[in-house]
Amino acid sequence: MSTNADAQKRQAAEQALAFVEEGSIVGVGTGSTVAHFIRGLGTMRDRIEGVVSSSEQSTALLAQLGIPVFDLNAVGPLALYVDGADECDPHKCLIKGGGAALTREKIIAAASKRFVCIIDAGKQVPVLGRFPLPVEVIPMARSHVARELALRGGQPAWREGVVTDNGNWILDVHNLHINDPVKMETDINQIVGVVSVGLFARRAADIVIVGDRVLP
Repeated sequence: MSTNADAQKRQAAEQALAFVEEGSIVGVGTGSTVAHFIRGLGTMRDRIEGVVSSSEQSTALLAQLGIPVFDLNAVGPLALYVDGADECDPHKCLIKGGGAALTREKIIAAASKRFVCIIDAGKQVPVLGRFPLPVEVIPMARSHVARELALRGGQPAWREGVVTDNGNWILDVHNLHINDPVKMETDINQIVGVVSVGLFARRAADIVIVGDRVLP
């Protein structure tokens, strides 16, 4: 990772702290950019009630910082969810799941009023698909889902050795050119054996922060 990209991640995370409401419970995602945001939350932990976490990785960091972690079922809708992305198009549609936490990330995003995505400039693309599209699958359905994805023009590869926090597997789909992310998200979600797909288009980001810039 370039020094500039890491600096932009830190800047984006710092900008996102301004969206945190006093006394609120904040949804947090997973990944290197979110880790900067979580560390920022650590400096203001006395001003928030706590967080809902999308992964065991984020939960471990939150625990180190003494930030209370709540189960989503216990707190209801959230005012804010902050997460990174592997790709972002001009319509704020995203590819996520490089860290294999896409399903829990999707759940928290769906339960949040505002979704703030924090990225560096290298994650911006005109059309989604340069980054392989992660698909979480039930293990016994891996081959079936892979065949279905191949019929749709992708080249799926099993991310061997990776088990999600939900006990499932990941297929990374290469060579896609995703001109209609909403349509593709809906289509892949209908394949039997798919838990979720790493397209965040039906519920795209509300706000995208690139370094120190908030995109219009």
